[in-house]
Amino acid sequence: MKAYQIKIELAGSEPLIWRRVIMPADATFNRLHDVIQTVTNFKGGYPGAYHLFEFAIPDENIKVTNDEEAYQEHQNFKKNRKAIEAKILDVEPEFEEMARFQLRNLETVIRKPTGIKIDTYLEKYGSVEYMYDYGDGWQFLVTLEKMLDDYHYGYPTLIDGAETAPPEDVGGIPGYYEFLEIYHDEKHPEHEEMKEWANEQLFREYDPEFINRILKFIHYKKTEWDLIDDKG
Repeated sequence: MKAYQIKIELAGSEPLIWRRVIMPADATFNRLHDVIQTVTNFKGGYPGAYHLFEFAIPDENIKVTNDEEAYQEHQNFKKNRKAIEAKILDVEPEFEEMARFQLRNLETVIRKPTGIKIDTYLEKYGSVEYMYDYGDGWQFLVTLEKMLDDYHYGYPTLIDGAETAPPEDVGGIPGYYEFLEIYHDEKHPEHEEMKEWANEQLFREYDPEFINRILKFIHYKKTEWDLIDDKG
């Protein structure tokens, strides 16, 4: 089976939080999202969404996202382009630049992550950008390191990585490092409260064996559901 070795890096982390994963080349962007969620401490992967996310392919003006509102807005723009363009550009000269910026955003092609595969874009551009949770604004770079022709498994495998990933809703990179300081300081007055919160968030120190068990479990669970759907 053809597969990709990819490196997933969390921008702004120091020391760098990263994971190296092998995954089947026929994966959708939704599956790539599931993988990123699983190899970190986030909870927005299979079986359900937790926050909005997007993959950016700027060279082709494509955004792949689970943002249904953005998708519907783009569909409406495609159907009514001339009328919407005329309305947006009907402004005073001092607002024209802002109007054209709004128009460029609408021209960005919005794709659903379940309906588009990663192969064409990873092989063509070598990397894609991924953002998770528009509030905390987690930014990742996913880089294709090499292609494999003899991968024997149908599920992704974590093969390397470093550093523990942040929990959900911790407040971005600054919030995460403040969290770690309190979490590891038993004398801090908020230590016990922070530990309790971390448990609620399913926070775990980096554990490759656990991550690989979950990656394998998710693959077989999704396969079971696909078989049920096929049987009606």
